[in-house]
Amino acid sequence: MTGNEIRQRFIDFFRKHGHTEVRSSSLIPQHDPTLLFTNAGMNQFKGIFLGEETPAWPRAVSSQKCLRAGGKHNDLENVGRTARHHTFFEMLGNFSFGDYFKEDAITLAWELVTEGFGLPLESLLVTVYAEDQQAYDIWRKRVGLPEEKILRIASTDNFWSMGPTGPCGPCSEIFYDHGPEVPGGPPGSEHAEGDRFMELWNLVFMQYDRMENGELRPLPKPCIDTGAGLERLAAVLQGRRNNYDSDLFLPLIQAVARQTGVFTHDPEHVVSLRVIADHLRAVTFLIADGVLPSNEGRGYVLRRIMRRAMRHGRLLGMDEPFLHLLVPDLIRLMGGYFPELEAQRAVGMKVIENEEKRFASTLGGGLKHLEDAVRMIPGGGTLDGGTVFSLYDTYGFPVDLTADILRDRDIQLDMEGFERHMAEQRARARASWVGSGDERVAVVFHELRERFGATDFLGYAMETVQAGVLTLLHDGVEVSSLAEGAEGVVLVNQTPFYGESGGQVGDIGIIQSASGRFVVQDTRRPLPDLVSHHGKMVHGTLHAGDAVTMTVDAPARMAIRRHHTATHYLHHALRQVLGSHVKQAGSHVAADRLRFDFSHYQALEPRELERVEEMVNEGLLANDLQETTVMTPDEAVAAGAMALFGEKYGAEVRVVRVGPTMELCGGTHVRRSGDIGLLRILAESAVSAGVRRIEAVAGEVARLSFQKDWQVLKSGAALLKLPPAQVEEGIRKLQGRQKELERELARLQSSLSGSMVDTLVAAAVKVGAISLVCQKVEGLEPGALRELVDRLKDRLGSGVILLALPQSDKVSLVAGVTRDLTRQVAAGDLMRHAAEKLGGKGGGRPDMAQGGGTRIDLLPEVLAGVPDWLKEKLA
Repeated sequence: MTGNEIRQRFIDFFRKHGHTEVRSSSLIPQHDPTLLFTNAGMNQFKGIFLGEETPAWPRAVSSQKCLRAGGKHNDLENVGRTARHHTFFEMLGNFSFGDYFKEDAITLAWELVTEGFGLPLESLLVTVYAEDQQAYDIWRKRVGLPEEKILRIASTDNFWSMGPTGPCGPCSEIFYDHGPEVPGGPPGSEHAEGDRFMELWNLVFMQYDRMENGELRPLPKPCIDTGAGLERLAAVLQGRRNNYDSDLFLPLIQAVARQTGVFTHDPEHVVSLRVIADHLRAVTFLIADGVLPSNEGRGYVLRRIMRRAMRHGRLLGMDEPFLHLLVPDLIRLMGGYFPELEAQRAVGMKVIENEEKRFASTLGGGLKHLEDAVRMIPGGGTLDGGTVFSLYDTYGFPVDLTADILRDRDIQLDMEGFERHMAEQRARARASWVGSGDERVAVVFHELRERFGATDFLGYAMETVQAGVLTLLHDGVEVSSLAEGAEGVVLVNQTPFYGESGGQVGDIGIIQSASGRFVVQDTRRPLPDLVSHHGKMVHGTLHAGDAVTMTVDAPARMAIRRHHTATHYLHHALRQVLGSHVKQAGSHVAADRLRFDFSHYQALEPRELERVEEMVNEGLLANDLQETTVMTPDEAVAAGAMALFGEKYGAEVRVVRVGPTMELCGGTHVRRSGDIGLLRILAESAVSAGVRRIEAVAGEVARLSFQKDWQVLKSGAALLKLPPAQVEEGIRKLQGRQKELERELARLQSSLSGSMVDTLVAAAVKVGAISLVCQKVEGLEPGALRELVDRLKDRLGSGVILLALPQSDKVSLVAGVTRDLTRQVAAGDLMRHAAEKLGGKGGGRPDMAQGGGTRIDLLPEVLAGVPDWLKEKLA
């Protein structure tokens, strides 16, 4: 079977046994601050296992995208050097949320491994936690395995914990035996790290809740969490001992070999080929999930992986960008199950190519710098921290890349020295990640959701609703009432207020009770089906249990509706004008404007922007009816609806169709496209590599924007004494006339400066044998001073000149020295002397310098002192 067939057979098997297929979540974890990247199949179900969320299905099966290349889960340094370490991998898993337990988990796994995948009993081995007699008995009596095929493992390797406290339980693992010709011993032995026995599947029996004192209390509803690495399964089922020899990697390795011109099985190049194939997968999937190269957090991990691949490309003779050219090979291999790869093909290739070009400019120099530094270091020696820092700071070498290069030479890095050099940059360049990027939902809201249930949102059809206050929060703590002046949070059983999500801001408005008035300043959605109203008591007191009237600010809601529906039209128009590669990359929809981020790799031409705006407004004029339907995510995508990859959708989604647009969207929208009125694009700019941003206004905001500009245009027309339609022509004529006047002024200034030459030469004084002209002049533009100095130098033949031109609040200075005297006195020195005394600064060449100051009152004194300065200079 191919890797794709193995994945599908796994999913089909569990679907046949009552499991719901749940699509892989994004590599960027949602609502989990402890993880840099998704690294296990259970991550997206963590809230269920912790009892914070209610499962939508009792059984689930998935093939989860995972990455281990940052934080405590980091396999980066072993990639390509071992048979089974990868940065990106797929974790197949089946899950039970309080439904079936050990017996079904074990028997289902065994049935699939032996019957579904056809692995022989003699090649299989299982482990159980030493104290888990129940699991041992199931394997022995229910499955019928002989005792020698069941190993009891006493270590924590066979007891899984989510953390120091919380859900935990024993594990049972299924291993495949490659045979005695492969080095290594069975699990639990001193040679267990060898390759002979490969773990295929880990079955975790979550049956306890660990207390802070270490006590293990049985969970009321034990759960099952299993994980089987697809890459390992593929290698075993295809008769390979190395994951890189399976069809999940071999086509990519062959593509790398073809691109670089080396042989696939050349021992000298095999590690580099495997590293590039592995890293290509990680890089492409990360970009498809919205991660872009940067110097911190997830973006820095992506950059590290990219640059390791590029360095291994250099080892294969690739000096030019090549990695981006391999993306189509990956899409052919994996795009069938992961459509986000095809959807982000163009952006992924462009982002990778740009990063390749950026690093190529420093890679060669960095490698030479490193080679020079280690030439005299023997094996077992240490590279100093200063060089490690220089490679990082100047050449863009991540520290682990330098370590990877030096590993085969047995040279260590002086990390203490590196950290000393990094002290000033640590805050900015810290590689270890300290946040999830998605705010962890406060535990209090999970508790309230469990106690009160979901908020019934009625805002699609209503803007005023009668409701009951369930509870109140002040400073994150439940309170029984909120008094006048207090800020807090109100939870009700039903609401017309939309909680901020999907880029749309939360509603504002009023909550009125018989005894108090609460102004809602923001509405949020701390959980997908829980709405919280944040604001301030402006009158009286609000109590838990009060009956209230919830009223949304109607004008603000309508403005938000207009802007949100306008983003759908904008998205459609961008795809029509720029191409189908355009995908939404983020948005912000508010009452006063909209912001729409989208995938594209260059600035829009003015005509492209104009055409996008035209297309949107044509759609608004069509006054199409907005229709909303509810269906499953798969049905919606099959119907042609635009979905955001990486977005976590529920069992049912709202599909909004208006005119030519159709999107999965939970926001509020206008009833007809004509309700928007019009759209005006204000700006287009770059957000990051491969992502552009449009800012626009719609409806009344757009009308006022046009009206403001119209008033400015009319005012300008009045000043020109022209009709508005002739303003452009009038301005062009004025610009032409201005240029004529500037030329005439320059001619007159030149004539004036010429007439001044005789007067200034006559005023020259002798300082020793040198003629000095040091005078104040008037009636010239500052630019004419330089020409006047040049003329004076020509007339004098030999001399020193300093001219000062007073203006309203400053003095402009120009100094000149004829070439025969520049060895004795420099114009720059004279300028600095005069400008500093006038409270300014200046400088220039030995024969010409410019400057100025602000102390006009000191000008006579400064000019009078120049002869003495020159005399000292000549002494």
